[in-house]
Amino acid sequence: MLNKQNSIVILTGLIVLAFSALTLTLEAKTDNTNYLAQSYLSEKSNSPAFLAIEDRVMDNNEKTYKKIKVIVTAYSSTEWQTDDTPFITANGSTVREGIVANNMLPFGTEIKIPELYGNKVFTVEDRMHTRKGSYWVDIWFPTLEEAKAFGVKEAYVEVLEI
Repeated sequence: MLNKQNSIVILTGLIVLAFSALTLTLEAKTDNTNYLAQSYLSEKSNSPAFLAIEDRVMDNNEKTYKKIKVIVTAYSSTEWQTDDTPFITANGSTVREGIVANNMLPFGTEIKIPELYGNKVFTVEDRMHTRKGSYWVDIWFPTLEEAKAFGVKEAYVEVLEI
């Protein structure tokens, strides 16, 4: 027969086991997502993620940009998606429309996502967890519902000259 102390030990073991399984599942999902991001970028060996300098594209306003294929997701100002200061970005500004998070581009870099937003310009002012890698752009939305509704997409971003 189990006594109270043995029951606590067994329950603790089950919790640890469940947490370990959840962690492994999340890591596998993250690895798979990073793999997908990398495979999107290398579908064609002659199509690098960054266009070479001589292959820069000129738009009608004579601005040059680099084109990068990325995974685009969304986030909102909730502590479980950010940290204990959910309305402050990694560079210290307050969240607002047009903010994106990315781990590769420097703060202040302006990008467009023409496939999804036409000529709207976004500014990199936040970072994501390192598990997301470099080829991921996270768009800030005012509500969790809007962020969830956006989902996950793949698109080319145009990195404008700084």
